[in-house]
Amino acid sequence: MKTLIISLGMLCALMVVAHGQEVTKATCKLESKSGSQVTGTVTFTKVGDNVQVVGDITGLKPGKHGFHIHEKGDCSAPDAASAGAHFNPGQHKHGGPMTAERHEGDLGNLEADASGKAHIDWKGKMSLSGADSIIGKSVVVHEKEDDLKTDPSGNSGARQACGAIEAAK
Repeated sequence: MKTLIISLGMLCALMVVAHGQEVTKATCKLESKSGSQVTGTVTFTKVGDNVQVVGDITGLKPGKHGFHIHEKGDCSAPDAASAGAHFNPGQHKHGGPMTAERHEGDLGNLEADASGKAHIDWKGKMSLSGADSIIGKSVVVHEKEDDLKTDPSGNSGARQACGAIEAAK
């Protein structure tokens, strides 16, 4: 009986440790919204104190497109309005990925080539765990270029693609 109780205790402790492990990778599959043909994938990988964001998006018009993390992981609305506003737990003004003040979800712009393809490889401060985690939020690709200053979304236009950010398994 004593051995059974000790074994159960150890199993519970192991489960708590395993459940409490920090997330080190997350993924997002972008689906077309607002009648667009924009799709893609984005991965988030913890690298030291930063998170590396790598994405490949297709179906865009050539040029720049706003690229943001939004506050909700709900992309069910045809126009992705269900994703809510930019992820902004610090209640900052809108900016770009390198500005002193910005929403935590402000990732700037993607630039699509003549064939409508864009690639991003960016590294910066964001969290995959804890109170300010991006897990359960969404990635949104916008129709127009983000001006990196105008609240709330940089005049970046319609939401052309949306996908929920999920912890990688």
